[in-house]
Amino acid sequence: MHLATVAFPSALLLSACATTVNTPWPDGSNVALGQKAFVDGPIVEPVAIIEDSRCPMNARCVWAGRVRVQMLWHRGNGDKQPFEVTLGEPTHLADGQFTLESVRPERRTDVTLKSADYRFSFRFAGGL
Repeated sequence: MHLATVAFPSALLLSACATTVNTPWPDGSNVALGQKAFVDGPIVEPVAIIEDSRCPMNARCVWAGRVRVQMLWHRGNGDKQPFEVTLGEPTHLADGQFTLESVRPERRTDVTLKSADYRFSFRFAGGL
């Protein structure tokens, strides 16, 4: 009985250390065009595909290509600041680095992707 008395309060203290951020937006792991997302601090929204020159997965290419996406940063004061990201290249945003980590689906030669098909994953590494 003494062990249960010690273990229960300890479990409560440990659970108090875990922090989660409750937002009305999804995280940055599966974001569609026109969808706002909370990405480790900033609230962002991909608004347009500027370029998708990736080599289709069922083709051979000399160049791997790239993806560029027009974004909006929804600032705390209500302003919307446009910026652009390129797949795999960190972009300075706020006090850190914002990165477009992945784009789905893969391009194929036998399928034409529509804007609604795209999903993005983002990461933000805040400044110190």
